[in-house]
Amino acid sequence: MPGVRVATSRWAGRWVPGGGGRRAGRRDAPGKAQGETQEDGRGRSSARTRGRAVAAAAVLTAGLLVFHRAVPNAVGWVGSLLESFLPWLGLVVLVLFVPALLRRSAVALVALLLPVAAWTYLFGGLLLPGPPVGPRELVVVQHNVSDENADPAATARVLADAGPDLIALEELVPAALPLYERTLARRYPYHAVRGTVGLWSRHPLTDVRLLDIRPPGIPEPWSRGLRAVVRTPHGDVAAYVAHLPSIRIGASGLASAHRDESARLLGRAVAAEELETVILLGDLNSTVDDRGLTPLTSRMNVAERGFALSFPASLPLARIDQVMARSATVRHLRTLPATGSDHLPVAARITLG
Repeated sequence: MPGVRVATSRWAGRWVPGGGGRRAGRRDAPGKAQGETQEDGRGRSSARTRGRAVAAAAVLTAGLLVFHRAVPNAVGWVGSLLESFLPWLGLVVLVLFVPALLRRSAVALVALLLPVAAWTYLFGGLLLPGPPVGPRELVVVQHNVSDENADPAATARVLADAGPDLIALEELVPAALPLYERTLARRYPYHAVRGTVGLWSRHPLTDVRLLDIRPPGIPEPWSRGLRAVVRTPHGDVAAYVAHLPSIRIGASGLASAHRDESARLLGRAVAAEELETVILLGDLNSTVDDRGLTPLTSRMNVAERGFALSFPASLPLARIDQVMARSATVRHLRTLPATGSDHLPVAARITLG
C-alpha cells in the first residue's frame, strides 16, 4: 500500500515505495542523541566537581601556611611537625596546578593564587640575594661537626676558609678537640670550650661560662651550652653557643619535650643577658617556624635572606642549624661545602646595631 512504512528491521533505513521520497529511519536515533547529551552533561558536571576539589585543596594549603599555629600540638606534636617542614607546602601548589590546568578549571586556577601569595609572603624574601656588605658586620659560622667525623682537620679548614670572625662548633669529642685547636689556632687565637660545644674567635673572649640548658630528666654528663663576651671592633657582644636535645619522629608523632624545655631555659638566659647585643649560634634541632623555638624567636631576629637548609647533609630538608641575634640583624645565611658531618655548615652575615 502506498505510504505504508515497513517496520521490519531489514528494511530500516531503505527507501519505501510511496513514501514520498522520505527515508525510514530508526526510531531509536532520537534516543541516542538524547543519551549523548546526557552523557556530555555528566562529564561537564564531573569536571566541575574535580575543579572544586582542587580549589578546596588549594584553600586548605593556604590556610595551613597562614594559620599553622592553629594546628594543635595536643596529639603527637602535629603542629610542630608541620612547622618543621612548612616551606615544603609550596610543592603542593605545583602538584595541584597540573590537574587544574588539564581540567581548565578557572575556579581551581584562581584558588591556587591563595597559597602562592601566602608562601611568597612567608618565604619569598629568603630567596632574595644578600645586601651589600656594611661597615659594622661580623661573619659567623655555625656547625655541628658530628661526634663521628672521620676528618676533623679537614672540617676545620672548610670552616676557616669562609673567613668568619666567629666559629661555633657542637658535638666536640675529646679525641677530636686537639685537631680542631691546632688547625684553627693560627687564624683564631681565642677559643673557649665547655662540654661538647666551643667557640673560636678572631677577637678576644672574656667572661666565658657554662650555660646550663639541661632539661629535667636528662642525666649527667650533659653540657651543651656556653656564653662568652666577644670584644669586637664595634663593641662587646654576648655570644651564646647551644646544642638543644634531638627530636624523634615515630608512630606516635614528634617527640620534642626535652628540646622544648631546653629552648625555654635558653630563652630565659638570653632574656637575662645584660649586654644589649647578643648572637646565638647553635644546632637547635628545630626550624625557626617551629613553635618549639618561640622562647628564642620571640626575643631575637632570624635570618632575613637565605634558606640554607642544613640537615641532613646528604639531602637537606630543613635548617636546624641557626644563627639569631638581638640588637643586631642577620642579613644573610648560606650553607658551606659539606664536611665529614651529617650537617652542613652555615655562614651568616650579621650587622651590629
